[in-house]
Amino acid sequence: MKALCWHGKGDIRCDNVPEPTIEDGRDVIIKMTACAICGSDLHLMDGYIPFMEKGDILGHEFMGEVVEVGRDNKKLKVGDRVVVPFTICCGECQQCLKGNWSVCERTNRNADNATKAFGYPTAGLFGYSHLTGAYAGGQAEYVRVPYADVSPIVIPNGMSDEQALFLGDIFPTGWMAAANCEIEPSDIVAIWGCGPVGQFCIKSALMQGAARVIAIDNVPERLALAQQAGAEIINFDDEDATIPDRIKEMTGGHGADKCIDAVGAESHATASFDAVIDKVKAATLLGTDRPHALRAAIMACRPGGIVSVPGVYGGFLDKIPFGAAMNKGLTIRTGQTHVNRYSLDLLRRIEEGEIDPSFIITHRAKLEDGPALYETFRDKKDNCIKVVLTP
Repeated sequence: MKALCWHGKGDIRCDNVPEPTIEDGRDVIIKMTACAICGSDLHLMDGYIPFMEKGDILGHEFMGEVVEVGRDNKKLKVGDRVVVPFTICCGECQQCLKGNWSVCERTNRNADNATKAFGYPTAGLFGYSHLTGAYAGGQAEYVRVPYADVSPIVIPNGMSDEQALFLGDIFPTGWMAAANCEIEPSDIVAIWGCGPVGQFCIKSALMQGAARVIAIDNVPERLALAQQAGAEIINFDDEDATIPDRIKEMTGGHGADKCIDAVGAESHATASFDAVIDKVKAATLLGTDRPHALRAAIMACRPGGIVSVPGVYGGFLDKIPFGAAMNKGLTIRTGQTHVNRYSLDLLRRIEEGEIDPSFIITHRAKLEDGPALYETFRDKKDNCIKVVLTP
């Protein structure tokens, strides 16, 4: 079968690889009908996430049709259309029973790597390195889904792949980021990053009742989409003042009650001194992540506020203003998304027409075009916000 594989930093190829087979009675095999390139995949492409190996199959946003079912799987049957959450969950450990799906205690087959990096293992993830279990990803014609009697979401007839696909990652990610803010009706929410997750953060914050949303980015097409969704926008390339000062100006000195960092490890801010230092350190292997957006969110947040971090970080962060966080009494909430905590509610909202997640898609192509589109997505070319691939 065809699959998009990692061959080194900046080197993604469409390879011919063996088709997957059932390995456990709870498995299913799906024939992929739609998959997407996620911003988190770009962290792999750019070398920010360790423990990648040549030939690893990428992709953690995918859905498809069940074509084979393990003998112990009573949830799914051949012919079911399913969205597969990016987190692999056993459904039986203490964390799963608490609904903390992204920190399942059993599914990471490389728990030692994760323990060295994080102190404890987290859940296995599809297509996301030997740090998170070395599971083959969904940017492939066929995918083995382990523990498939737990996480997959059965999609009703009449709902298109493009409407359903993002239930596996970025829609719940944006929703959880907003939910972590405990939004109140008077809240002003500032969101760094208007990429795919940022767009769902904007939609989710407004759906959860925020009074105002301010979105920060420098890509005109992304800012336009944010504005169309109802956000006020800041293009950080056009600002002489700092972003926290600009937010105060826009809000009559009130500032942001809640802040969301939807950027993560690869902040592209270039005008500020700290962002330049981050880039130099990362290029010379003296640092791992570039946390400019996180610093700005902490500084911009009003005393007593919440900073929510759906943006992915992989290593150690430098010069974080923790004194500001402590003295202002901020709450910081983070985490990979507990997809199944939100998926059925969000599926209902799609069915009822409250939101159509396909608004995010700008590029559609075949799987074999994936390597070129990785480059397009990374460089934000051609109005690229979200890429969807089909077999």
